[in-house]
Parts: sequence; C-alpha cells; structure tokens
Amino acid sequence: MKKIFKGRKKTPEAVADGGATAEKPIKAVRSAVKRRKNTKAGDIPLLVCVFLMACFGCLMIYSASYYTAGVQYGDKLYFVKKQLIGVVLGTAAMVGTSFLPYKKLAKIRFAAIIISVVLLVLVFVPHVGITNYGATRWIGFGGVTIQPSEIAKYAFALFSAAYFAKNYNKVKTVKGVLPVLGVGILFCVLIIIEPNMSITMCVGLLMLGIIFLSGTNLKTFAVILIPFVIAVPVLIILEPYRLQRLSAFLDPWASPKDEGYQLIQSLYALGNGGLFGTGLFNSTQKYRFLPFAESDFILAIMGEELGFIGLLLFFACCAFIVWRGFKIAKNCNERFGFLLAAGFTMVYGIQVVINALVVTGTIPPTGLPLPLISSGNTSLIITMASMGVLYNISSNSNAEALG
Repeated sequence: MKKIFKGRKKTPEAVADGGATAEKPIKAVRSAVKRRKNTKAGDIPLLVCVFLMACFGCLMIYSASYYTAGVQYGDKLYFVKKQLIGVVLGTAAMVGTSFLPYKKLAKIRFAAIIISVVLLVLVFVPHVGITNYGATRWIGFGGVTIQPSEIAKYAFALFSAAYFAKNYNKVKTVKGVLPVLGVGILFCVLIIIEPNMSITMCVGLLMLGIIFLSGTNLKTFAVILIPFVIAVPVLIILEPYRLQRLSAFLDPWASPKDEGYQLIQSLYALGNGGLFGTGLFNSTQKYRFLPFAESDFILAIMGEELGFIGLLLFFACCAFIVWRGFKIAKNCNERFGFLLAAGFTMVYGIQVVINALVVTGTIPPTGLPLPLISSGNTSLIITMASMGVLYNISSNSNAEALG
C-alpha cells in the first residue's frame, strides 16, 4: 500500500493545501447527492393513505348508490364512474403539486382570491349557476360542474398563510389581521347567500384557526372571536329553514316525514350497523330511504355496513392524515410553509368533524361532503391536490434540515 501511494503524483493545489482541495469535489458531490435524496424523501405515508382513502370512497359510493343510480339513471355505476374520473384527476393533481415548490404558491395568492370571488359570484348568474334542492352552490360549463366554495376554502388558506408570513410583525393587533378578516368575511357572505351554512362554518373556523396560529395575542383573538360566536345564532334566526333544521335537530321525531326525516334515517342506519355492521353492500337505508346516501350522508351507510368498529378504523385513518399534516407544519422551519400546511390540514380536519357531527345528530343537519369519500369531484380533486402540497412542504423541510 505504501508503494501505491508513494508512486502517485500530487497536483500543485494539493501540495499547497496538504491535499485538502483534492477532497473538496468529492465532498461536494456527496453533499449534493445527499440533498437530492432528501428532497425526494417527503411524507410518502400521507400520500399513500390519501390515495387509499379515495379508492375506498369509490367502493363506498358504489355500495351507497348502485340502487339509486340504477333506478334514476339506468346505470348502477353512474356515480362511481364520475368518482373514478375524480380519483384519476385528483391523483394527477396530487402528484403535480408534490413536485411544485410550495413557496411559489405565495405568488398566486391574490390571483387565487380573485378567481375564487369570481367563481362564487358566477353561482348567481342565470344559466351558469346550478340550483339543486333550493340551493345554488354549483356552476356548470359544458357538462362540467364545479362547486366554487370548495376551491375558496383552500384559496383562503393560501392567502392567509402568505399574508401572515410576510406581515408577521402585525399580527398582534386587530388592524394587522384586517386583510385576512376582510377576505374571510367576504367569502362567508358569498357562501352563506347560496345558501351554504356548512361551508360558511368551515371558512369561519379556518379563519379563526389560522389567525390563532399566526401568533396573535389572546386579546386580539378574543375581539375577533366574540362577533363570530354572536353571528352563528343570528344567521340561524335570519333563515326560516335553518330554524326548522334546528327544531328537527332538537326533536327529529316531531316531524318524522319533513325536516326530521333525514336525521332519523341516518340514525336508523347507524343503529342498524351495531358493533360490526351488516356487511359491505348489505345496507338497507341506501334503498332510497336515506337521502344523499352517496354524498353528504355516506358516513351513515358506512356505519350501517361496517359498524362501530369500521367507523373507528376510518376515523383513525382521518386522524392519521390530520396528524401527519400538523407534523409537517411543525417541522417546517419557515412561516409560510408552517401556516400553509396547518391551514390545508385544518380544512380537511374541520370538514371531517362537521360531517360526522351532522350525521350523528350532534349538531343541526347541513349539507357537507365527507372529504375523499363523498361523491363529488371538486372536493375530491382539490383535497388531493392540497395533500400534494403538504408532501412538497415535508420534502423541502427534510432537505433544508439535512442539507
């Protein structure tokens, strides 16, 4: 070995610095390889769980809808076919946003808000807005239906994260958070007049959550919270149908064929499921007893077929997604990524909780899809895209921590 090294020639640079320079390119290459490897090492379990949940949603949609789809559309796979398109597009969006550097999203915060406002306004334009069951919540373009409120939630989270990251020194005062309050209230007003109380509540709770996480003090937060708490009963009182739903919530059996009907059928489904359920595809409530069995109340069908144990496993998966989302936020070492990850995670978590509370009769009934599970492509695609953003934040956080 001594002869081998003795016979090697040293470069002038190596002679000058004792051979250290010769090792620098090797260290640089190793460092670059290490950083590149860690750039790809994002939260893969999160994406796997999200994709599997979306596939499970297709299975449950088929189970909940094949009878209604066959009777109403002559095709038992009607709803499933539409949902599968959403899964394909959602997966593509999730993969795409996984590779899109999340910091670039801050540059489109104003565009996201403007587009969301325009879409929310288009809901009220004749021949563009689509009305179903007394609510105008969708817009249609050439056979494609979009629910703007689903997009608005994530646009608001993006705008709020970008604003607070740039103006973190202003969050201690009400004046400092006014831009976020203004956009949030504008969205709430446009959504509540559709009417859509459930999404309004989601945006309101999201607004409070992001303001709290921005680092504001308790005094400022209380000043914002009090009007929000007062606004909820006022909004209920202003609309007669909300009072009727509140009455049905308090005593659904007082109007078993009207306002209380849906909640009663949901409770029948959950009760029929018992501990272990009736078995997959064996629900009885889906035979047109329970309205919106494939969408807003699909959780009741899941409870009937999979039982209490099945629901526990499902909520464990939901909790896993929320936990991973907040863990990604915690591990991010810059404000925008932290708030964006927390905001997107809260959108998902809030919607799951509200849907579960409605289906179980814990809060007054209101239409709200169960993310990744309910029939509806707008919610599915935008939710999966947001999970791709979470993955990108996690991969960049890992690269920065190790690079």
